[in-house]
Amino acid sequence: MKTLLVPVTLHDALPSVFDTAMLVARRFGSLIEGMALRPALAEYVPVDMVGGMTWLRDEEADQAEAQDAGARFVAAMEAAGLPRREAGASCAPDAAAEAGPRYRWRPDAPPGDAFLGQYARLFSATIVGRPGSDDGAPRMTTFETALFESGRPIILAPPASPACLGEAILIAWNGSTETARAIAFAMPFLRRARRILVVSAEGGMVPGPSAEEVARALACEGVEAAHKALPAGRRTPGELYLDTAEAFGCDLLIKGAYTQSRLRQMIFGGPTSHILSHASVPVLMAH
Repeated sequence: MKTLLVPVTLHDALPSVFDTAMLVARRFGSLIEGMALRPALAEYVPVDMVGGMTWLRDEEADQAEAQDAGARFVAAMEAAGLPRREAGASCAPDAAAEAGPRYRWRPDAPPGDAFLGQYARLFSATIVGRPGSDDGAPRMTTFETALFESGRPIILAPPASPACLGEAILIAWNGSTETARAIAFAMPFLRRARRILVVSAEGGMVPGPSAEEVARALACEGVEAAHKALPAGRRTPGELYLDTAEAFGCDLLIKGAYTQSRLRQMIFGGPTSHILSHASVPVLMAH
């Protein structure tokens, strides 16, 4: 986890995104790169159904918002005491910063979620806010673009800043390829964790290995983990994962995203949708 990408938009969870990124960076001595994320003009297609008119957002307003995003990012990094590296500089730490995290700002990021999906392929992980339906919440399109287009993991920052990250990890295991990939991406965290619990939930499994088998496989990698298979009762798998995470004192949840299709989860719900709506701890996800 040596390079972290933080797409910056002006939403209510932005302080938590910055704090989550800094927790990860301090754990691994990472470079945090910030970039302003603003939709391309073509992504704005509001229509006046009465007058038959469309409008596009003002480019000057977009530029001002991007500058504000950069100012907030730099201010947060400087307040935390992180040294700055210039955009385009080598990621290798210099003598002054070799023992700790550092940051840089990319001032020339083009607008559009498509660029985020492509650029994120260069980083160990992308850190975004947990999406929501409120006006001030992070956008779902940012989360989905980073998740589906980057080929890398994402770390969801909760609405409120976490106090710690990676000491007590819960793996929400459902037997799937997606969660297996998330575990592989999360190995740097797993190797440093103090406690790990692999949890499976009745009714939430697809054909695949059990939670106990996952724990045994991790032991072969030198990672000790407990395991637990939970009966469903009246709770959904998503509820079981989050309730168990809270009881465990979890500060990082690992979960594969959208084992069921997005459309099915939109209609019927599912563990990914439940976690996106209710998780109060950072979540590492991969698809």
